[in-house]
Amino acid sequence: MSKVTVARSAGFCFGVDRAVKMVYGELEKGTKVATLGPIIHNQDVVNDMISKGARVIESVDELLPGETIVIRSHGVGRQVYEEIKAKGNRMLDATCPFVSRIHKIVAEKTAEGYFILIAGDKDHPEVQGIVGHCDGNCLVFKDDFELKDFFEKMSGKFEKKLAFVAQTTYNIVVWGECLKVIPENDPNIVIFDTICNATDTRQSDAADLARNSDIMLVVGGRHSSNTVKLSEVCSRYCKTYHIENSEELSALNLPNAERIGITAGASTPAYIIKEVQTKMTENENLTNALDEDIDFAQAVDESFKKIHTGEKVKGIVVAVNNTEAIVDLGTKHTGYVSLDELTDDPSKKPADIVSVGDEIDLIVIKVNDAEGTAMLSKRKVDEQAGYEKILKAAEEGTVIEGVVQHVVNKGVTLNVYGVRVFIPASQTGLPRGAELDQLLKQKVQFKIIEVTEGKKRAVGSIRKVLDEQKEEAKAKFWETAEVGAVYTGKVKSLTNFGAFVDLGGIDGMVHISELSWKRIKHPSEVVHEGDVLEVYIKDLDREAERISLGFKKAEDNPWEIFKSTYSVGDVVKATIVSITKFGAFAQIIDGVDGLIHISQIADKKVENVGDYVKVGDVVDVKIIDIDEDAKRISISIRALLGDGENDADEADEVVYSSEEAPAEDAE
Repeated sequence: MSKVTVARSAGFCFGVDRAVKMVYGELEKGTKVATLGPIIHNQDVVNDMISKGARVIESVDELLPGETIVIRSHGVGRQVYEEIKAKGNRMLDATCPFVSRIHKIVAEKTAEGYFILIAGDKDHPEVQGIVGHCDGNCLVFKDDFELKDFFEKMSGKFEKKLAFVAQTTYNIVVWGECLKVIPENDPNIVIFDTICNATDTRQSDAADLARNSDIMLVVGGRHSSNTVKLSEVCSRYCKTYHIENSEELSALNLPNAERIGITAGASTPAYIIKEVQTKMTENENLTNALDEDIDFAQAVDESFKKIHTGEKVKGIVVAVNNTEAIVDLGTKHTGYVSLDELTDDPSKKPADIVSVGDEIDLIVIKVNDAEGTAMLSKRKVDEQAGYEKILKAAEEGTVIEGVVQHVVNKGVTLNVYGVRVFIPASQTGLPRGAELDQLLKQKVQFKIIEVTEGKKRAVGSIRKVLDEQKEEAKAKFWETAEVGAVYTGKVKSLTNFGAFVDLGGIDGMVHISELSWKRIKHPSEVVHEGDVLEVYIKDLDREAERISLGFKKAEDNPWEIFKSTYSVGDVVKATIVSITKFGAFAQIIDGVDGLIHISQIADKKVENVGDYVKVGDVVDVKIIDIDEDAKRISISIRALLGDGENDADEADEVVYSSEEAPAEDAE
């Protein structure tokens, strides 16, 4: 039985997968869908979509009323968008985010007066879409030879500034050669790295598998540009067959092969790859000799193949020291990766990044064939992959986690996926003027809100994540909130009239009167910022999003405690708390005062209450009346002096509580 291996990165890329899912999602909802051109270079998938009701059209003029038009991942020019708008049909834009980024770049640079140079296939739909955002202000070149010809023809006569972009599926090796042609350090030339890392990875993985296979099967549409390129890459190393699906296998005269490799283009869904893999695994007819076309001498010679600056290669780490890592590239070259090309973190050593035996992706930055050495960079590979992750996160609004590395002027910085992310102070979620040092070395969640194209840097926002979390918490709170519900919250701030409590994304207020059963002058007498309280909802105003909270509990009500503990006739000790013209108020228990009427101060006529008692005095008194409805208590010193049989009757009919005593009467 042959060994069948599928390349690690075979099949759908992010942009194609997104477009296909978008169409199927609309079809499942019963939407009338028309795709502007085949949504994918795979006839099996296109046929399946057609069977489910989709139409493939070649121009906007073919749209029918009520149809939703889907722009495929290749994207289209600005004029097509205008035609769709004029037509009035609903549109779904499935343009790959990496292609959309190129559209944005060329449109902005055209507006700034730049002439756009596009590396790619001029007949490819993606390139035609890019051209459609340049307003005719562009030139497409297929390789470094055509680019060199452009510069020779211009011969210094071209006065416009130049901006370079590349088709996302452009060959990275050819792009490296193009970069050599472009004049260096020219302030009138800007270069944007727009090649999709997924394309490069897919080609590299296919090449690696082809090196170790007897035959390769490349699965994908015949008109798929990236699949054709995969076939070309694999054919350099072994006998290669380009098929669209598993049904084509029976028509091939396959040789006997111990090692069969399978890869697939970006437009090939996983189920088709699986069908090919299954059929090859189960095939019992591969019994003939290996194809005579396989040249073993050539396979050996591959170990002596040349490598070029800008090329992406794989290497096995064979040694690590304090300044660099040494790698085996499978060629005649010895590869060296210096510390600063392993990482941009100065606190790390090479051994912290790689170990002997690791297989790593690298970019060739300098080759010396005479000495048999190659200077390589892992950091550039990581940065490119990380940069694309950052772009994707910005496009999709993904929440990212990272550790704050530095506090800088007006913000903090992190390194995420090898990309420097700056978070301004205003986006940290901290109050204005707060110390940013409290974020140092802390893990934070943030979103990408801006990407700097040239420097591959990004701006993030912690506040945006916090705001969204707060809104989610708010929505969740209002779904279940009801009067009487109990919550645990943290005191957020204090005012003269109450305390604001964070209930988890939404604030409620405990009025000062709800903080304590006794009279207080300020909330700080009971609670402080940061205290955790158990509160309950007293009232809700959903429209205004206002929440009134209660904190004091019924079982702590001093009046209830007093009623359950004392009765008329009891003798208690009380503390004088205030003096008025008509008597003195004395505290019996915390929060409950009784009135000693002037007639109950002594066993003789009293002219001035202050002559007999003073604030702070502790006196023995007898409870002579309790008015539960009015919550008033009459107490008497006189009743304990032997002449108090009719004290209650003799008490003044108008009895004041300590809270109701006129301020002007208090001494």
